[in-house]
Amino acid sequence: MNAEPVLHVHPDQEILAAAVARRLVGRLAIAQRERGEATVVLTGGTLGINTLKAVAAEPSRTDVDWSRVNFWWGDERFVAKDSPDRNELQARQALLDLVEVDESRVHPFGSADEHATPFDAADAYAEELREAARLEGGDGAQMPVPTFDVLLLGVGPDAHIASLFPEMAGIREEERTVVGVENSPKPPPQRVSLTLPAINSAAEIWLVVAGDDKAGAVGLALAGAGPVQVPAAGPKGREETLWMLDQAAASQLPDSLLAGGETF
Repeated sequence: MNAEPVLHVHPDQEILAAAVARRLVGRLAIAQRERGEATVVLTGGTLGINTLKAVAAEPSRTDVDWSRVNFWWGDERFVAKDSPDRNELQARQALLDLVEVDESRVHPFGSADEHATPFDAADAYAEELREAARLEGGDGAQMPVPTFDVLLLGVGPDAHIASLFPEMAGIREEERTVVGVENSPKPPPQRVSLTLPAINSAAEIWLVVAGDDKAGAVGLALAGAGPVQVPAAGPKGREETLWMLDQAAASQLPDSLLAGGETF
């Protein structure tokens, strides 16, 4: 596991989203050349969706055969299937409806129309992950999830990632791949989320963060705080952990850390 994060700082949110988009297209294209397919775990939020819009506008997007990309999500709001709050719906509008995807490779979380509770939705998603891992040929002995080439994460002002919030049960989970969330400090209160062990199974984790309201959380995470108190400190990709920030989000980082990263 790569313990040392790689830091890229971009001038503003728009340039950041475009840079992440170009990098994502390139990484998925490489994975397809190596394995015949590629897998990405998507995130929601303003920047996460703007990044997908940037992918749709990226000229090099044709380097990827989108029908051979597997799409999963890091978390979801437990609301109706057609709710505009759904990360899935926003991702479809931003990108998936604009490229030729194979719907059998698109794996959204179950909605409040389909499951009685977020815990039921979590169990169903865990089983879907387990089945995908089995079909891929993995034994599932350690973490029953398929290969994640890239897993995208945002970071909240409170340092939450996916729907794993400070001090709550989800960030403490060590065995399950998916958890249901109730009483989320950020509305809506019911959610479904990958756990930190499932997140950390990804080859590459990209934390994409913009805005000065996130600067404190970024600073704490990169200073080595514990993940129970600062969930953003927890993600560690098997091959790479990449922090992609705008200058506002990086504004509280020490010069010593910035000197080791790249500024664009």
